[in-house]
Amino acid sequence: MSDNQPVDRPMPVIVVVAEDEVLVRMMTVARLSDAGFEIIEATDAAEAIEILNSREGGIHVLFSDINMPGAMNGLELAHHVRTRWPSIALVLTSGLASPTMGDMPLNCRFIPKPYKLHHVIHHLRQISPG
Repeated sequence: MSDNQPVDRPMPVIVVVAEDEVLVRMMTVARLSDAGFEIIEATDAAEAIEILNSREGGIHVLFSDINMPGAMNGLELAHHVRTRWPSIALVLTSGLASPTMGDMPLNCRFIPKPYKLHHVIHHLRQISPG
């Protein structure tokens, strides 16, 4: 193989992390980035939707806290994403409430807080394309 030929590298899995707690978001983003995911940060549901709209078809996973400020919480965001972008994998988290399976969109995973980041990475790898 010559030095001029491109090396086939798998495309990174792109994850939107929607979390309003700055320290939790920073720690999660850092560890997921270290694990090879491409991360886009959102501080609330409205910002997550803006990102999804701007990257139409380019997001693989939404990882969102349920309890966030603003007009839409993470559970409502997940339902919106499932309707508008059905191919995006969904993972919700919360330290305050555990939603019932009937409350969550179809094929949505829930990871309770406080979570271990290796557990989140494991789930993201299971549901990610490729």
